[in-house]
Formats: sequence, structure tokens, C-alpha cells
Amino acid sequence: MFGKMASDVLGLSDIGSVIHPQDYDKADADDYIMHEDGEKIYFLIKSKSDEYCFTNKALIHLDGTSATSKKRMLKRFDYYKHTISGVMLETAGTVDLDVEIKFKIGSESYSIDVHKKFLTEVKDLYKSLIKIGEIAADNSVYSTYASESLSVASQTLGQVKADRADVSAQFREINEYAFDWLLEKKKTFVQKDYGSVFETFIQN
Repeated sequence: MFGKMASDVLGLSDIGSVIHPQDYDKADADDYIMHEDGEKIYFLIKSKSDEYCFTNKALIHLDGTSATSKKRMLKRFDYYKHTISGVMLETAGTVDLDVEIKFKIGSESYSIDVHKKFLTEVKDLYKSLIKIGEIAADNSVYSTYASESLSVASQTLGQVKADRADVSAQFREINEYAFDWLLEKKKTFVQKDYGSVFETFIQN
């Protein structure tokens, strides 16, 4: 415990800093952003060994094994595949140097220490992650409703007697309609770009 307190006081612990937009291109994570596909950085936390890069489409984590190692593990979590949940913010106590933002993205849990001088910026990130989680959760419910609606309609239609000669043509029409329906609902309820959320809450 004394060792941890000493490292905190000396500024040697792995506490992250919020990087300003004008310096995004200097971060290693920028090399892995799909700029060609309209992806852009909205929030970036950098510590001695890690980078946590929040884009409009994904969290990109450059995981360093230690402050001195050059090896990095690149992890990418697209928001539409990995739902954000359990977002919490722990503010600093009297002697603490850091605040802590915690969340789950899919099955992965994160707890990121950030210097307390960046509390205002971390609050903006907190709001953004809360909103992204809410939107994704709502869209999941709506998508389920759409699938159930199609199933009910299909069962109801199956109870209607039809001319045997038309069964093949009707099956093809129903199958094509069902495919188009599900494709349309996927486009509606599977959101891949959350740039508007970050633009609403991120004030830097």
C-alpha cells in the first residue's frame, strides 16, 4: 500500500491523461482508425502503457503490457456488436490524484484511471457512454419487436387457405418480403455510427 501511495505522490503510477483533438494524430491509436470509412476520434485517454480511443464507431484499446515494453495488443470493440453497460464514474477523494470511469463493453470490463484535472472532460465521456448504451438497448428491444411482429404475421398468413397451384409463387413472395422487412429493420435498429452522441456531449 505504501508503495502505491508513493508512486501516486511521485506521479509514477499509470494514470491517464485526456488528449486534446489537435494531438490525436500524434497518438498510436490514430494509425488504426478507419478514416477512409468516415471513422474519427472523439475522445482519447493516454497513459504510460495504454491508449483508450473512443471513435464514432468503436472503442479502440491499445493495451501495453508495461510502461517499458514496446509490445502492444490492439483491441477493437464496435458499439453495434458490443453493447455498453454498467457505466460508472468515481470522483477523486481529498488525497486522490485520479478519477475513475468504469463500464462494460460486451463482455469486457474496463476501469480507467484519469488524472483528476480532467474531471470535466471525463464527465462528458460518461454522459456519452450512458447515451450510447441507452440507444443500443432500446434498438435491441425494437429489433425484437420487429422480428416477433413478422412471426405473428407469418403465422396468421399461414392459416389462410390458398390455391395449391399458387403455393410456390406465394412462398417466394412471402420469403422475399420477409427478407426485405428484416433488412429494413436492421438498418433502422442497428446503429453503427454514434458521432451525433459524442458531438452532443463532448465539449472539447
